[in-house]
Amino acid sequence: QVQLVESGGGSVQAGASLRLSCAASGRTFSGSVAGWFRQAPGKEREFVAAIRWSGGTTLYADSVKGRFTISGDTAKKTVYLQMNSLKPEDTAVYYCAARLLAVISTTPGSYTYWGQGTQVTVSS
Repeated sequence: QVQLVESGGGSVQAGASLRLSCAASGRTFSGSVAGWFRQAPGKEREFVAAIRWSGGTTLYADSVKGRFTISGDTAKKTVYLQMNSLKPEDTAVYYCAARLLAVISTTPGSYTYWGQGTQVTVSS
C-alpha cells in the first residue's frame, strides 16, 4: 500500500509562486511514476505534470509548461510541484497520484494511489 499526503496549498495573488509537496509512505516508488492533477469546481480532473522516478523523465500539460516544475527526492520519497507565475485559472484542488508502472500517463484512471488534495486559490 502507498499513502500520499499533499501540503503547500494556499491563497495567493496572480503572479505569485507556491510549492506543493507530496510525501509518500509505504512501499518503495523506485519503479513508478508520480503525477500531479487538479480539479476546479464543475470541471473534470485534469493532468498537470508527472515524473518517472527512474531516469527523471517529466511531462507537463501545455497549460503549465514553462511555469510549473515537477521534481522528486527519492531519499525523502517526496514529489514537489513548483508553481510560478500563477494565474487565476490555476485555481483548483491539486492532487498527487502514483502508479506502479514506469510509463508516464496523463489519464487519472491509470493512477492507483491518490492523496487527499490541497487547495490552491489564485486571485487576480
